[in-house]
Amino acid sequence: MKKESLFKIGQLAKLTDMTVEAIRFYESKHLINSSSRSEGGYRLFSNADLEKLLFIKRAKAVGFSLDEISELLELRLHPDEHSCGEVKQYTANKIDQIQQKIDQLQEIQASLKTMHSACCGGAETAENCTILQILNAEKSI
Repeated sequence: MKKESLFKIGQLAKLTDMTVEAIRFYESKHLINSSSRSEGGYRLFSNADLEKLLFIKRAKAVGFSLDEISELLELRLHPDEHSCGEVKQYTANKIDQIQQKIDQLQEIQASLKTMHSACCGGAETAENCTILQILNAEKSI
């Protein structure tokens, strides 16, 4: 039987390409927990903790929040109690959230383009700058 590897936090940081501070943060949010302590009092983390951190990293990379990641970790921990459809709903929700953000950013971009086009951009003072007037107006773009 193979003995499980135990990692100090610095080793875990290198293996996951995360900072020690990030790992401590995830630990403070109870997303991971050190398995034990070394004789010197260092927190030790297991292979399961390593796998959880890599899961967290991948989930963050596709936009999941810490709360969502916590829920996904719970689903991962008890897959026999949940359906694939439940898990898929998380991505559907995230896709909707991302689309809303994209729509908002496109509206902001259009407003900025309108302001940018309205300004002469000349060397005169900004006293009569169209951009500043638009931003000062009660009804903005």
